[in-house]
Amino acid sequence: MGLKKLAAKVIEYNERLESGKASKITPSHIEKVLEKLESKTEELEANIATARSADKKARLEKKLGVARAHVERAEWLLKEIS
Repeated sequence: MGLKKLAAKVIEYNERLESGKASKITPSHIEKVLEKLESKTEELEANIATARSADKKARLEKKLGVARAHVERAEWLLKEIS
């Protein structure tokens, strides 16, 4: 997700929060998502290790990169709201 898209999502969330249509994000929400992301990361790493074709391995590595980026963002957000 690009920076502009991420910024737009944050603005949208803040507007929904102010109007009472969204609940405040808590550290427990982020920790739950982090657990899911870490499990997905481990699953992708295992699949990469057993992948036979180069195409499948490349596709899985791309997915792994996205998952790791999401983990980094979640960890950053957790630090910001804690």
